[in-house]
Amino acid sequence: MTDTHPPETADVLVVGSGIAGCAAALAAAREGSEVVLLTKAERPDGASTDWAQGGISTTRGDPEALKEDILEASDGTADPDAVDVLVENADEAVEDVLLETLGIEFDGSDDADDDAFDYAREAAHSENRILHVDAATGTHILRPFLNYIDEHEQIEVRQDTAALELITHEGRVHGVLTDEQADGHPIYAGNTILATGGIGALYSRSTNPDDATGDGIAMAALAGAEVADLEYVQFHPTAYAGENPFLLSEALRGEGAVLRNAEGEQFMPDYHPDAELAPRDVVARAVASEREETGEVVLDVSSLEFEAEFPDLAENCRDRGIEGDEIPVAPCEHFLCGGINVDDRGQTSLDRLYAVGECARTGVHGANRLASTSLLEGLVWGLRAGTEVADADAEPQIVEAPDLRNSDPDLPERFAAEKSIRLKRTMDEYLGLERDPEEIARASGVLRRLKGEVDAYIRTRTARDLYELRNASVVALLIARAASENGESKGCHYVVTENEEQPAEQPAGD
Repeated sequence: MTDTHPPETADVLVVGSGIAGCAAALAAAREGSEVVLLTKAERPDGASTDWAQGGISTTRGDPEALKEDILEASDGTADPDAVDVLVENADEAVEDVLLETLGIEFDGSDDADDDAFDYAREAAHSENRILHVDAATGTHILRPFLNYIDEHEQIEVRQDTAALELITHEGRVHGVLTDEQADGHPIYAGNTILATGGIGALYSRSTNPDDATGDGIAMAALAGAEVADLEYVQFHPTAYAGENPFLLSEALRGEGAVLRNAEGEQFMPDYHPDAELAPRDVVARAVASEREETGEVVLDVSSLEFEAEFPDLAENCRDRGIEGDEIPVAPCEHFLCGGINVDDRGQTSLDRLYAVGECARTGVHGANRLASTSLLEGLVWGLRAGTEVADADAEPQIVEAPDLRNSDPDLPERFAAEKSIRLKRTMDEYLGLERDPEEIARASGVLRRLKGEVDAYIRTRTARDLYELRNASVVALLIARAASENGESKGCHYVVTENEEQPAEQPAGD
């Protein structure tokens, strides 16, 4: 490609501005690296972290108990070594970054007692250990974090900037091409860290931002990086059932809210001994089943001081005309448990490429994520990756960047949006809460054709929405492939056939 500007370089390049990206940038800068942080977002709510409600888990001095809960929630599929990394570094990371550096005032922290935090409990946790701010913890963490990062003299933040392709040479990653120029602008880096978040935009109902199109996973996979566990797409059981869904935090059920079907019955005790506090995958399938059988499921918050304890959620409900104590809910895509395969420092299978946060597969979550561990995982792995790349002190190398063309006329305004609707319908129908092998194969065919159509257009155009659609179609195909190769129901990958009766949920520990 032709670029009249001198090559732009950075010691460390971070792509993504959620808690994982901010933690990686902070850790690298602390070690003396010059960091460039790129983000598609123009506002904090463009990152999934800002949408996180419940909180961030701590160990409360008992890492082994948290480890046991993580392993059990994962249906025994989480990597014990990865979980050890998480729980052994959890409290130190929270203390260092969130409390001492950012001064986050979690609920209860104004008390004089050092252990006065209002620790919450959420589904599948055996004790109260979750730090939170109302039910909008992500917002109260990310915005101060972004302000801190933005003022750091060794970190340059570029908003509204998308990474289009990784720059690679002989198995090594040398940076990214951004959309800062019509035919791509290269930024070369000693090390590159992907922190691009999740895949919610692949589904019609999601708790993620609209631009969560799996960019990092797609770019890494296209460059040859290993991916793993992509069949494990977690659906949150309690999102508002109407248009513009919003999450109804698990903290509500932790405080005593119950799920009722259209007949007014509390049904979760029939599905699991932990009732409303069963693992997410169990609750999500139960909610879907009761909605199908009775027509509706509501979250009954009458036992709570809802307006006082959860004012932000109460306001969301009132804005949608919900005045009573019963809130209609339905499952909603929430979190990808798999992603780019990484080690305990975020290193991928490609040299000088790291991944952290939801786009990474650390092994912590296995087939199902325990509530309020996503912010913690992003923080811990972000800090570890940032420190690792700074210590490596790799020099940026200028290599030939991909040649992007932007020569053909713009596509019709609704082109990408209409293709995206087709992709979402396919994912909703065939790769949602339940999967049938024949339907997975059908989805794969539709998605292959869709990707072929997008590829034909993207060869001569560099529009961001086209690249997001390309990335979404790549990740959708990877999810379909992973689902087709795993015939065992585990966690949030639930396999049934049209003529097969669904296996009953099993009590915890069976």
